[in-house]
Amino acid sequence: MPIDEDVTGNEIDEDVHQELLSLPKTLAQDVAQNLVMVARLIDEDPEQAYAYSRIALRLASRVAAVREAAGFAAYATQKYSEALAEFRAARRMTGHVELWPVMADCERGMGRPERALEMAGAPEVQKLDKASQVEMRLVAAGARRDLGQLDAAIVTLQSPELASNSVQPWTARLRYAYADALLAAGREDEAREWFAKALESDKDGATDASDRLAAMDGVDFVDALDEERADAELPDEPDTDLAGADDESDTLPDEDDDRADMDDMDDVDADDFDEAEVEADADVEADADKGPADKA
Repeated sequence: MPIDEDVTGNEIDEDVHQELLSLPKTLAQDVAQNLVMVARLIDEDPEQAYAYSRIALRLASRVAAVREAAGFAAYATQKYSEALAEFRAARRMTGHVELWPVMADCERGMGRPERALEMAGAPEVQKLDKASQVEMRLVAAGARRDLGQLDAAIVTLQSPELASNSVQPWTARLRYAYADALLAAGREDEAREWFAKALESDKDGATDASDRLAAMDGVDFVDALDEERADAELPDEPDTDLAGADDESDTLPDEDDDRADMDDMDDVDADDFDEAEVEADADVEADADKGPADKA
C-alpha cells in the first residue's frame, strides 16, 4: 500500500512522501505514521508529539523530514539546544534556508540574543520568502527586547508588511508584536490602536489581542464554569431557624419519654417497693428448698 494511505490519509506532505520512498516500504509506513502523530499533537500535546518524533528519529535519522519534525517537536517543548541541532542537521541534508528564523529563535531560547541578531543580518535572510522574512523580523525584534532595547525592537518591526492594509497569514502576529512592544515602552494609546488592528486581522485566533484590549480597558472576564465550580464547593448553610425551639412539638421524643417515666415513678409509694422486694426474696427461698421432683 502507498505510504500516505491507511492511518496517514493525506497528512503526509508530497516532499516528505518522496523522501520516505528511499526507505523499505514497511519502515516507511512506520515512520510516516509517527510523523503524522507529531503533526497532530504538536499544538495540543507537545510532550507526546516529542515522544513520537523520537521514535521516527530512531527509525530514520538520515531522512531530512524526520530531523526537521524532531526539531519542531523539541522546539515546542522548549528543548532549544536539541531543536537547534536537529534543524542544523536538516539544513545540511537539504541545503534549504527556510529553517533560518526558527534556528535564530532557538539561539534566543538558549539565552543568546546577540547570536540571533547576527543571524538576522546574515545573507541567508535574503534567500527567504516573504513569510520567512517576516518571521525573521519578529525574532530579531524579540532579541532586541531580550537585550532591553525596546525602541530598537519597535523600529525593527516597522516595515512595509506592518503598514500594508492587506491581510496576510503573518499580519495579525506582526501587528500584535508591534502593539506589545509599544505597550512595553509605555506608549499605551498607540499600543491600544495596534492591538485593535491585530484583532481585526486575526481571523484564526492566533493571538490574544481581544484579551489584551479588554485588560487595557479594565474589563474582567469571568469564566462561567469557574463560578459553577465555586458554588459547588460552598458548604451548606446550617439551619439557624430557632423560632419554634420552645414549642412542645419541637421537644425531642426521647426527652418526652424520660419525663413521663420520671412522673410515673413519683406516683409510686416507697413502701410498695419494699413489700415487693420482700415477696420476691421469699419466693426465691421457697424455690431453693424444693427438690427436683417438687419443681417438676
